[in-house]
Amino acid sequence: MRARIVPVVLAVWLLVALAACTEAPPVTRLPGVSATTPAAQPTVETTADLRALKKRAGLPDCPASDPTISPLARGLPDVVVPCLGGGREVRLAGLRGKPMMINFWAQWCGPCREEAPYLAEVARHNRSDLMIMGVNFHDPYPDLAIEFAQQADWRYPQLQDADAGFSALQVTAPPVTVFVRADGSIAGWHRSRFTSTEQVKALVQQNLGITL
Repeated sequence: MRARIVPVVLAVWLLVALAACTEAPPVTRLPGVSATTPAAQPTVETTADLRALKKRAGLPDCPASDPTISPLARGLPDVVVPCLGGGREVRLAGLRGKPMMINFWAQWCGPCREEAPYLAEVARHNRSDLMIMGVNFHDPYPDLAIEFAQQADWRYPQLQDADAGFSALQVTAPPVTVFVRADGSIAGWHRSRFTSTEQVKALVQQNLGITL
């Protein structure tokens, strides 16, 4: 009897184990904001709707960029990307004059949600020349992205990288942060999530020489 029971038990255990391997990993969420993976279809399609969402979220317009200045070999790629929610488009290679911290994120990215409060705190208390920008990375849900930015209390410009305009930077998955000097050259990278406000400040100091 025991010899017959053991194979049955093993078979049941194997089915349970295989089912567990196919489950999606849990996603960390901010209160009141659900995460949606990029496999789904967008829920908002009109510019008017996105502009209204952006206004309610309090997101500023994206910065002006120089359309004529020559790109740098070790700078941002020479592509034009839209501003999340509408507004001024940005030529990345034409962003000059201020040091920048550019954070790549997505509302479906768990680590991005975990680091969101640290970025918000740094931006809220920033009194330096540092320009902080976000890039909504590979996300067909701009409405949920704007909602997430609002809940995260991000009050700095956000770009939309729906067409992978940053592919030249070899950003394959968020979160990634790039530090750019005022002359447009890239000073350094942070290719993982931030774990504290102090870490963000330390990396700004290390890469750009700015004390926050």
